[in-house]
Amino acid sequence: MTAVVMAVDGSFDPVISKLITSLKEAESLSEEQDLGFLQNLLQSKELNALVNVHSKVAKINKDDRIAPLLSASMQVLAEVLELLAPRCHISPLCREIFHLLQKPHLQSLLLAHDAIAQKDFYPHLPEIPVEVDEDEETIKIVQLVKSNEPLCAGAQSAEPIVGATIKTDEETGKIIIARIMHGGAADRSGLIHMGDEVIEVNNINVEGKTPGDVLSILQNSEGTITFKLVPSDGKLDQRESKVRVRAYFDYEPENDPYIPCKEAGLGFVRGDILHIVSQDDSYWWQARKEGEKTTRAGLIPSRALQERRILHERTQKETNAENDDFDRELIATYEEVAKLYPRPNVYRPIVLIGAPGIGRNELKRRLVARDPEKYKSPVPYTTRPMRPGEVAGREYLFVSREKMESEIANGKFIEYGEYKGQLYGTSGESVKTIVNAGCVCVLGPHYQALKSLRTAQLKPYIVHIRPPPFDKLKQTRTKARARSTFDESNSRGFTDEEFQEMIKSAERINFLYGHFCDDEIINGDLTEAFEKLVTLANKSETEPLWAPVSWVQ
Repeated sequence: MTAVVMAVDGSFDPVISKLITSLKEAESLSEEQDLGFLQNLLQSKELNALVNVHSKVAKINKDDRIAPLLSASMQVLAEVLELLAPRCHISPLCREIFHLLQKPHLQSLLLAHDAIAQKDFYPHLPEIPVEVDEDEETIKIVQLVKSNEPLCAGAQSAEPIVGATIKTDEETGKIIIARIMHGGAADRSGLIHMGDEVIEVNNINVEGKTPGDVLSILQNSEGTITFKLVPSDGKLDQRESKVRVRAYFDYEPENDPYIPCKEAGLGFVRGDILHIVSQDDSYWWQARKEGEKTTRAGLIPSRALQERRILHERTQKETNAENDDFDRELIATYEEVAKLYPRPNVYRPIVLIGAPGIGRNELKRRLVARDPEKYKSPVPYTTRPMRPGEVAGREYLFVSREKMESEIANGKFIEYGEYKGQLYGTSGESVKTIVNAGCVCVLGPHYQALKSLRTAQLKPYIVHIRPPPFDKLKQTRTKARARSTFDESNSRGFTDEEFQEMIKSAERINFLYGHFCDDEIINGDLTEAFEKLVTLANKSETEPLWAPVSWVQ
């Protein structure tokens, strides 16, 4: 008896029924175990349901009366979230929609919609292998339109030509495609792959020639360029990755003597968000700047290469006490990031760091005084003696050194440090209490505390308070009759040496920890600096911002 498969709506699926009939007829020709497996698979309710859904979707797509309005609804959703985020704290309706659009069920529905709209439900079959004689070589001819993409050449390293890079194979001496630049002409064609051997360019045989010779041919070509290639054995995956990183150093490809091609490089500055589209090469990644509309990716040094460079530079410098301190810090290259969206009534702590005397404590005081119900600062602990005019529990919680050292050992403090022989610190419980109360916790710790504060649990928004140039620093502090924080009694103004020390300390903080900061404020005019702090505080509460990917997962 021939088995048949019934569809979900009660009808029989003729295609699957025919397959099962064919299997029955082939029982004597095939292994019984394989036939049983295939028969059970074809008779399964799950497979039949998928076939039924596929058939209905395909039928809908053939109906001209039913057509999707767009095929990128997930992209629209992301844009809507960007627009709604700053308004969530103002409108309850915006807040409700904002959280609804982040529901996994809704996003899965939109993903399914986009797949159908893009007709991404048809089966993708592998290419049919073409049988050729072993002695016969397969050749493909590819034509590309010459563009303004970089043209370089080099004997040992890969160099870009119309969005691809070539090199001389060390073993065979042949010219091969070494890299496909994402978004370039070769990538867009889909016809040139890594490992392909270049035989001819514009009907000129390149056997025995160098990459420089190929460059000359390309430079003298006009319009269409024709490549005759021997396909590589295997095609490497050229899909773009979705990795985003924040750059922790400046990079100028035109000043890099080791980049394979300067014109193909992507320059950036510390703090830029980069979309890493390919990490296939262990030394040179391909990337774009986030938000830029350019299609072609550029070359940047990989994390491993940049770390090696930094270590080499440090070993070349003369070591002294200060350099030893710098060398102990982590090597800053790239950090993987993702968008961190605001959460209702759960605010990121604002952390102000800066050189002693720069005014971060005054800015912190003003922010808390602006809205004491919203902004709160935990009372820090200290082992120093109480000064005239201070009240225990208001400026500081004064404890003995023995007690504070014991509580530090027990993990009570999220940050602590020593200044002029006295311990200072902030307890983790005090910060947690403020955050759980739906308030914004404002901290002004020593900059060395960033290593313990910058965690996925706290997710702090870090601002570096920096001094203006020496002349303006001296002018503004003298005009405001600022008292020196280097003097325990606060009975005098700052000296020129103290201003210089302030600037030097700020530069050192920027070198060591500046890459960890979300923003910075130049505290020349105190009123202007405070206005910017208020703006940044609102930004941290209302806008989706880039943060370490571990904070988002």
